[in-house]
Amino acid sequence: MIQKSPDDIRQNSPKQRELRIGELLRHVLSDILTRGDLRDPDLAGHSITISEVRVTPDLRAATAYVSLFGGGDLRRVISGLNRAAPYLNGRVARAVQLRNTPKFHFQADPSFEK
Repeated sequence: MIQKSPDDIRQNSPKQRELRIGELLRHVLSDILTRGDLRDPDLAGHSITISEVRVTPDLRAATAYVSLFGGGDLRRVISGLNRAAPYLNGRVARAVQLRNTPKFHFQADPSFEK
């Protein structure tokens, strides 16, 4: 069995900047979803929670992990969020000062069910 050195483990873990930007994006997305500015019928009436945003090392893409409170069809909500992703990208770009705003992709949060 090959053991990993501490340097190998650190290379695969997210850097401090990635974590900081992911948390900033999570706060901005949560604020936008709380206001209810989205007009998609699949998103109306749902309490959507963004539990985590993971950013790629080049900061070009971000995966937002979503869960619902109060039940509902999570697949429909995620498809609605992915349809609204260009609008959300524009809103986030106006709210944060980054050279490139990451493109969002939404997925169900697997840790919420556990």
